[in-house]
Amino acid sequence: MSMAPVRPSISRVCHETLNRQTQQPGPVTTALQSAPFSTTSAMAARKSTGPVVDKRITLIRYFLHHPLTPRPLRFSRNRYLRHWTIHRAWQLFQAQQRRKHELEMMRQYQSMQDACEELRTGAGDGGKLFRVSMNKKGIFTDMFPIEYARMQTESPPSDGWNHDWKKPGQK
Repeated sequence: MSMAPVRPSISRVCHETLNRQTQQPGPVTTALQSAPFSTTSAMAARKSTGPVVDKRITLIRYFLHHPLTPRPLRFSRNRYLRHWTIHRAWQLFQAQQRRKHELEMMRQYQSMQDACEELRTGAGDGGKLFRVSMNKKGIFTDMFPIEYARMQTESPPSDGWNHDWKKPGQK
């Protein structure tokens, strides 16, 4: 096992920081702040005891600038070129896969369109098979009425639900 120093755990540091007693100079009242981006309250800034430290900011600073925080990755020229080459090859591969999928979908659509055209013109029955196959009557009978369909919005509809509505042709 290596004897390299370990980064302190967040739970231990938070526990120590939050349990540390800070001296607060009595009850603090709210006051108008003179500086809009100040991290301390105006009353605490006027006191001679010093600013009240915000533990959250202390923890953020501690973990951002801790000596064991690893530095950001920086690639050498060769590693960057290698990374870029692999990334570009992956992008080209994905584009090729998308193109293949799109061509397959176009082929299927064209095949369906050719079959429908053959039904319409070549069957010899005057296109009756085509008309019957394109008839959509009775498909959406077991669902809610399609007339109720509306775009999804952030707010409810203005008129609510119409309980007296009847399907056209039904009494």
